[in-house]
Amino acid sequence: MSIELRDLRWAIVASQHRSLRQAAEVLDIRQSTLSRRLRDLEHKLDATLFERTNGGTRPTIEGQEFLESARRIVEETEAITVRLKTRSRGESGRLAIGVHASLSAGNLRATLLDHRRRFPDVETHLVDGSSDHLISDLANSAIDVAFVAESDQRWHDRTLSVWSERVVVALSEEHPLSSHEAVHWDELKHETLLLPERGPGPEFLKLLVSKVGCSNPCRLLRHDVALDRLLTLVGAGWGVLLALEGATGAIYSGVTFREVHDAEGPARLNFRAYWRQANYNPSLRPFLDMLRERYPDIAGVPVLG
Repeated sequence: MSIELRDLRWAIVASQHRSLRQAAEVLDIRQSTLSRRLRDLEHKLDATLFERTNGGTRPTIEGQEFLESARRIVEETEAITVRLKTRSRGESGRLAIGVHASLSAGNLRATLLDHRRRFPDVETHLVDGSSDHLISDLANSAIDVAFVAESDQRWHDRTLSVWSERVVVALSEEHPLSSHEAVHWDELKHETLLLPERGPGPEFLKLLVSKVGCSNPCRLLRHDVALDRLLTLVGAGWGVLLALEGATGAIYSGVTFREVHDAEGPARLNFRAYWRQANYNPSLRPFLDMLRERYPDIAGVPVLG
């Protein structure tokens, strides 16, 4: 015995209106068609679901019990159908995003907020790490997309240039350099530099070495802690910290930020988005479409995905 979902819906509507004529009008079908389908349903169930009188049609006791179960079945089926449709369109589900920059301000924060506004039913899972760790996680399918500062020549799959951020140095408010409008690379030579092992720490060190022109530009103190802890150490006078402008959106006691300049002006790090073409997570496609909308690839290089 097979019962169509349509028959359950029609029986529910018939019970709500107590009139086959009114129910048929609501369903936009002929009354005779509705009457025949209800009798076929009763025949399949070997039960009388409706009491038919001159005053109208109303459910029997056993019909009421059946229709209560039918409503639950229809509601659950419709909910599952909606979830599957939104999932296939990438409007729900889960998206794992690798980051290694602060979210207190800047383009990364704006991008994540925009995605949450457009797709509130997508659960976003953020993974923090160095560029090496994020690229490894991406290759192993542990994350769906990663935002990494500077180009990674080891990656041979899909990538898109997104934004750039100014490099800043976090200083104690009592540090002599805090009185400067901007700090130049040479002025960091004799400083104690707090270097994070996660996040863009390696990129900062490469940039500093290239700007200063020596392999040991200053004293390094490496720490495997989050950015907020490093900024607390800066406020306590333990050293200075290179960061990106996205970190300047939060206030830390005793800490001030200054742009780092070279001969051409503010120093910047370029960010790229990385992902695998063979990633079939439906939530990834709308996210990538949003990225291309927000950050057109000005290099003009065709990017597939």
